[in-house]
Amino acid sequence: MIRLPLPEPGEPDSRSAARYLFWVARHQLRLIAGGLVFGIVWMLGQALVPAALGVGIDALATHDRTRLLWSGAGLLGLGAVTAVSGVLRHRFAVSNFLSAGFRTVQVTVRHATRLGATLPKKVATGEVVSIGTTDFDHIASTLDITARFGGAVVAIVVVTVLLLQVSVPLGLVVVIGVPILVAVVGLLLRPLHHRRKLQRDLSGELTGRAADIVAGLRVLRGVGGEAVFAGRYRAESQRVRAAGVRVAKVESMLEAAQILLPGCFVALVTWLGARFAVSGRISAGELVAFYAYAAFLVAPLRTLTEFAEKLTRGLVAARRVVDLLRVEPELTSPAAPVRLVDGDLDDPGSGFVARQGAFTALAAVRPEDAADIADRIALLAPESKARLREVPLPQLALDRVREHIVVADNNDRLFRGPLREQIGDDTATLHAAAVQDIVDALPDGLDTEIAERGRDFSGGQQQRLRLARALALDPPVLVLVEPTSAVDAHTEARIAERLPAARDGRTTVVCTTSPLLLDRADTVAFVGADGRVAATGTHRELLVTCPAYAATVTREED
Repeated sequence: MIRLPLPEPGEPDSRSAARYLFWVARHQLRLIAGGLVFGIVWMLGQALVPAALGVGIDALATHDRTRLLWSGAGLLGLGAVTAVSGVLRHRFAVSNFLSAGFRTVQVTVRHATRLGATLPKKVATGEVVSIGTTDFDHIASTLDITARFGGAVVAIVVVTVLLLQVSVPLGLVVVIGVPILVAVVGLLLRPLHHRRKLQRDLSGELTGRAADIVAGLRVLRGVGGEAVFAGRYRAESQRVRAAGVRVAKVESMLEAAQILLPGCFVALVTWLGARFAVSGRISAGELVAFYAYAAFLVAPLRTLTEFAEKLTRGLVAARRVVDLLRVEPELTSPAAPVRLVDGDLDDPGSGFVARQGAFTALAAVRPEDAADIADRIALLAPESKARLREVPLPQLALDRVREHIVVADNNDRLFRGPLREQIGDDTATLHAAAVQDIVDALPDGLDTEIAERGRDFSGGQQQRLRLARALALDPPVLVLVEPTSAVDAHTEARIAERLPAARDGRTTVVCTTSPLLLDRADTVAFVGADGRVAATGTHRELLVTCPAYAATVTREED
């Protein structure tokens, strides 16, 4: 029925949680309408069974074979209609679930991509993870239940009309009782909504804390801080547990109400029907029909309360999605971008210049200064005043800058999937990044499915694979931040020898203090302790003319 993921999820309405849910529903009206149609037919098929059954019993009492045959045929037909419509209703419901869930994930992932470096600054990792796991399910379930909800409403109306035709008092019991039941359940929804929101917030914070601990586990163990952070995580997890218990208390009351109130309602209808049958006001067939109606009403009444509960969950989840969608990126394209033309790339703040088509190395006393310059010349920093052919990067279209200038650093991650999809199969690229031995050792070569974040590989292997991925993109400007910091000296020498040839004719900037890479650069820019370029020249020239440079690039050997 639908192909997922969706080709284009659309631009979401992020003004409020309710508007977001309405936007999702509006974009899949055909699926919702189909679910409602078959949901109504499915419920009506069940709602009319008691009437056909009552007619059959009255036909038996009066020995009316014709009516009995019609009653049996009616029951058979209703059973067939219920079976077919039930299958189709479920199919549409699942399609609604998947479509709403995928649409939510797609718009949030797309927005997270647009945010880029802004995302980790303003949104906790746990929030993004929770949207793709918990919130996905709650929003999807809100759309899933619409088919059964529509059928339940129509079924209750139809049963009420049938009861009113036979007995006005019984019909009035349904007319008055259903709104009372819904109102009582509604009293529990407000505190449930508040408590679920609090639990959702705490759970997101805890997920973020867990992600931070896992990411920095080696560092924590190295400084002896593992026990401290474990204690904090334990305390926060108890807060989440306590919030979950408070939610469970209201949920248990709601679950009890979903059983108790419809049960009392059904008991009342059954009791009144029995009294009317004893007094002769209704026939035996009508009494059986009343019993069947009373038993049937439990399902649609529970569906009403279930819809209210899922809508509450959906609103809480949609609020988290809306909060993410409202985060604005620090960098955006100008209203009238200047045309991008390749040329020299420079950073006025530090005095760094990367000549077009040259292999330029950037060595700094403090590695963070080199990383900051890399962020500025790639327009990853909001304060960037870097220029391309003397045109400030902020005046260019952001997507064109991203296509033109690519930064690869050690915070990048490998993705799960076939290795070929990430690093390609160009022999020259694999040779330049010195990854051929890694590929040869894999069971299926480039077609091997690698794990998330490439955790099957060592740190040095991951670094080489990330370098191969960056080279495979072949951008006009490539900025590499410490691309060989985790590899052995022999492998580093091979990469240093092959990298300039692989990037011949295109601008390449390498932030490093590795003598092997520095010696291969056309130009080396040395950044002093003040964050500005203090000297430029070849590696061998700077070793002689700049003592601070010599001390920086040889300190590990010393």
